[in-house]
Amino acid sequence: MANQLAIATSTDPFTRGLDYLYRTRSLALEPDIVDLVYDPDKRIPICTWIGNHIDAVNAQLNACLQACHNCFHPWEQCAIQIFAAPLANSFRIDGLCNLQTDPITILIDVGRVIPEDWQLLVIHEYAHAHAGSPGHHQKFAKSLAHLCLGFAIVPPEFQPGMEVSLRSYPNCRPTQDPLAFWRGLGNG
Repeated sequence: MANQLAIATSTDPFTRGLDYLYRTRSLALEPDIVDLVYDPDKRIPICTWIGNHIDAVNAQLNACLQACHNCFHPWEQCAIQIFAAPLANSFRIDGLCNLQTDPITILIDVGRVIPEDWQLLVIHEYAHAHAGSPGHHQKFAKSLAHLCLGFAIVPPEFQPGMEVSLRSYPNCRPTQDPLAFWRGLGNG
C-alpha cells in the first residue's frame, strides 16, 4: 500500500518540494521538526531536489514499511503511512512516529543514515507504532524484538534501565552531512 502525500500539481520542482515540506510539517509531532521551509539558503536546492525525487524515495520507504507489516498477522498490523523528510538538527532525531495522526505517521530523515540502514530506522519507528505509545519501554521492546526476529536481527532483551540503549536500536550508521542527500549529493 503506497501512501501518497498530496502535493502541488505544479510541474515546477521547487513548488512541489516546498508544498511537500509544508505537508510533512502538518504530520510532524511539532511543525518545527521540519524547519527547512524557513531557510532561504538551503530551501531552493532542497525543495527542488525533493520535487524531482521524493516519490522514488517514499516508494523505497513504503517497501520497508511493507516488510515490517509482513512480520505481523494482518489483524496485528496498524494503519501506518510513511514519508521522508529532512528533520531539524535541533531535535537530534533520525525519525519519528506520530501516534496522533490517523493513520499513524512515520517520518524518516533518510539523509541522516546510510541507505543500507533505512530499513533499520523504519523497524525502530514501526515498533513505536505497533506498541501504540511513545517511549522505549517494555511494550516497545517487545514489538521491536518481534520485528528484529522477522528480519534476522539479534533482538534486544528488555531489562529495567535499558530504555536509553533502546533509543538507537537497531544501530544505524550515520552520514557525515545529513543535508547532502537532500541536496542531491549522495550519502554525505
